[in-house]
Amino acid sequence: MDSYLIEVNGLGDHVPLRDVHLKSTGNTISPGKAKGRKPRWAVRASEMSKKTFNPVRAIVDSMKVEPNPKKTMISLSLGDPTVFGNLPTNDEVTRALKEVLDSGQCNGYAPSVGYQSCREAVAAYYNCPEAPLKAQDVILTSGCSQAIELALAVLANPGQNILVPRPGFSLYKTLALSMGIEVKLYNLLPEKAWEIDLEHLESLVDEKTACLIVNNPSNPCGSVFSKSHLQEILAVASRQCVPILADEIYGDMVFADCKYEPIATLSTNVPILSCGGLAKRWLVPGWRMGWILIHDRRDIFGNEIRDGLVRLSQRILGPCTLVQGALERILHRTPPEFYHNTLSILKSNADLCYAALSAIPGLQPVRPSGAMYLMVEIEMEHFPEFENDVEFTERLISEQSVFCLPATCFEYPNFFRVVITVPEEMILEACSRIQEFCEMHYQGAEGAQDMECDK
Repeated sequence: MDSYLIEVNGLGDHVPLRDVHLKSTGNTISPGKAKGRKPRWAVRASEMSKKTFNPVRAIVDSMKVEPNPKKTMISLSLGDPTVFGNLPTNDEVTRALKEVLDSGQCNGYAPSVGYQSCREAVAAYYNCPEAPLKAQDVILTSGCSQAIELALAVLANPGQNILVPRPGFSLYKTLALSMGIEVKLYNLLPEKAWEIDLEHLESLVDEKTACLIVNNPSNPCGSVFSKSHLQEILAVASRQCVPILADEIYGDMVFADCKYEPIATLSTNVPILSCGGLAKRWLVPGWRMGWILIHDRRDIFGNEIRDGLVRLSQRILGPCTLVQGALERILHRTPPEFYHNTLSILKSNADLCYAALSAIPGLQPVRPSGAMYLMVEIEMEHFPEFENDVEFTERLISEQSVFCLPATCFEYPNFFRVVITVPEEMILEACSRIQEFCEMHYQGAEGAQDMECDK
């Protein structure tokens, strides 16, 4: 029987196959020599990492500006409702997690798609006659962000394209480009409370379109689509045979004068992957509990998409088991008044902010109907010393210590986004400073023309 010696070129145990050389001499093998190869280090970042780009971080990190040291910083930029402590989660939510931790029953691995009992709880919570759900229609994920990532990964291949709202959540583009998926941006219309420009949307569809992303209620717009508008969106998807990825993380976070309609409840034939989670409505974004709800009334996805989601979920073995164990109690024990109180605070802040900013010459806020945000148009012709929304918001920081995100982060220049989860007194103070800033820099029609001439 032949024996073999493996020569490794000084690289230790972990070597590529090309570095292993066998040399046979009759019934034995003696070490051979690598021809023309000198070992060297050649560690490079992957193509996927090079394609991963977060426009929010890129823009914000490049804003090298110091706040006014005479004024306390007020940040209206981060969509985290826990930052200021004025919006704590409900006691029942934390109690549910403590009970699971004390029980010691959820310290091990769970199935990658989540515990069966937890999937049943989510299915029961969202099940309705118009959009029936069973446990097998639920995939638990590490936050809504991972739900979106898995949904994109199962629906689209490199070289295909997805349709993404503009303005829209920057993560869609970040994830897609890292996967080699093209992004086509469809317009939302501020003059129509951020409804979709349906004609523009449909014009973007081609044979490589893998899915349409619909974000309702919206980040960054704070808009909520009406039932009739959602039906129009579904009509486009049905005509073009394009599945929908519904980002509904702000589902049910709508103000009292508005109604939230899950898009799946209005669809009889368009297959939908609805992404949601605990982060916003239950005010625990750091707990990283999300889910995908598979709505497929006509069996268009079939087993292939379901099996694909299961395989993709096996890459990280699912979300935190402690939060999974608390999930049923969180969904069913959280009292209705908790949701009501949260929305009352957000609605009050939205009204205060909208009224204050509407009174400032040169700004045009768009009234929100839900979520945690408000978008404000900057009439740039009245602020000619600023090139764009990024410069405007940079100077707002340096002069007034108020930080709002420039909407260039959301592919929508000359607007900025305000987060309305901060305490009321901070909203009022921030709006007062924004007014002072705008009054300082505002130019009427004649003044703006003079500055243009000076340039």
